[in-house]
Amino acid sequence: MKGNLLLWAQLLFFCLGAWYFFKSSRKKGAGEGLKCEDNIIQMDKLMEMWETGLTEPLAEQTRPKKLEEIIGQEKAIKALRAALCGPNPQHILIYGPPGVGKTAAARLILEEAKQKKESPFGEKAKFVEIDATTLQFDERNIADPLMGSVHDPIYQGAGSFGQAGIPRPRPGAVCEAHGGVLFIDEIGELHPIQMNKLLKVLEDRVARFQSSYYSRSNKSIPPYIHQIFQKGIPADFRLIGATTRSPNEIPDALRSRCTEIFFDRLDRTSVEKIAENSLHRAGLDYEEGLCGKIAAYARGGRDTVNLVQSLTSLAWMEGNRTITTADLEWVAEAGKYQPVYQRKIPEKPMVGVVNGLGVQSSGGGMLLSVEAIVQKGKGDLTVTGIMEEEEFKNRQGSAKRKSNARSAAENVLTLMEQFGFSKEEYSVHLNFPGGIPVDGPSAGTAMFLAVYSAFTEAPVPNDIALTGEISLHGQVLPVGGVEEKLEAAKEAGATRAFIPRENWKDAYGKLEIQVIPVGDVQELLNEIFLSEGAALSEGMEFLKEKEIG
Repeated sequence: MKGNLLLWAQLLFFCLGAWYFFKSSRKKGAGEGLKCEDNIIQMDKLMEMWETGLTEPLAEQTRPKKLEEIIGQEKAIKALRAALCGPNPQHILIYGPPGVGKTAAARLILEEAKQKKESPFGEKAKFVEIDATTLQFDERNIADPLMGSVHDPIYQGAGSFGQAGIPRPRPGAVCEAHGGVLFIDEIGELHPIQMNKLLKVLEDRVARFQSSYYSRSNKSIPPYIHQIFQKGIPADFRLIGATTRSPNEIPDALRSRCTEIFFDRLDRTSVEKIAENSLHRAGLDYEEGLCGKIAAYARGGRDTVNLVQSLTSLAWMEGNRTITTADLEWVAEAGKYQPVYQRKIPEKPMVGVVNGLGVQSSGGGMLLSVEAIVQKGKGDLTVTGIMEEEEFKNRQGSAKRKSNARSAAENVLTLMEQFGFSKEEYSVHLNFPGGIPVDGPSAGTAMFLAVYSAFTEAPVPNDIALTGEISLHGQVLPVGGVEEKLEAAKEAGATRAFIPRENWKDAYGKLEIQVIPVGDVQELLNEIFLSEGAALSEGMEFLKEKEIG
């Protein structure tokens, strides 16, 4: 009897177990069914998103597809070819204002280099682009998209490796760019620690990783992770860094490893061409002369494309097929665009007024007017239109000094004493109209000529422009930015430009403007006044009459 009861109890227990297992299986199957149904819904939503899209923005339509479409940068593109397309490509630093084609040129040059047989870049060479202004950097090395990081077991990012107590290396952009190009936009904004690490990678061509959780003797760590911690990950790439900063703001350690290439500020002709191309791709007609008016508002390629995009949108909204000047004026007012003032040479020669040449802080040359008045007085010197004191900042700190322009003006007055001028008897007022920052040394010749003209009352030809530092003994010393200054002189309508003799290049003889090198102020005065028919001897006679009077 007891045996039968035990048998029935075992049978009942088995049936209850089977029923529980069956019930659990049904619940699990239902859950998997719900889960599968949810996957289908989410996949349908994803596919629907892929099927929905907008038209291509005009900014992408106008993006250069070949190097010939990059306007106004022929010299820089040639330099890029030389640095990147040979058998030993170089690291490169590109300087230039925003919106002039630095990124597009670098990308297209790599594609061109990949077609060269002697180039080390293979068909699969990548162009990895990152922006230093948006890079997140953690000094604890938890996250570093540039150099890479290690997800240690205590962090969620370690995943299944973390559960096993294994550190997980995560390669960064330097490894992703292996065999290709790493393009860092605004490279001057990199954190100093990141910059030091980048320089180390450029030297070793390997990205190395460390973790306190790594142990050589841990046999549970996969072999490839052992390889990464012991030898690193290959990071053999060519760096192309772009920046809107000036060269002296970039660390010397980086500059010494790179070929430096300069992109020019777009002149008005280049901006007009970009506007014409953008309007053509938009497929709308426009009034004659509209591209030139767009160039009067735009300060670069991006401004031009943005203006054209707004104009085409306005035209489509109002049902017009032709863009008018009135449309441009409305868009400029709505977008708070201010017209770009372009200084031109004076209409006629004047006494004490000279066309100087300078370089803008944003790049490119500019024409600047220098005015001088010389009167009998107490021997005062007044210089207006400049900052009386300049402050310079660098990584070591900051320093203040007296304005270079005022110092150069004092040198001019000392030099003028060789021409009968007396600092004790005459008061001089020099003015730089327009509120433009002036680099005193390079405006030396312009200031001298303005004071000389005002003192002798000899009018200065209105079609000339000049640049150069001047010494106390009258020598014209070399300056920088001559190419940009000559371009600005040509755009302003000057026919002759005077530069220091030491700045002369044979290429200047082929420019549309006549470039005249001079070594000292006597040569400068002879070139200017004797060529105009006003003999220098007459000027000296005038000085003698002043002394007698």
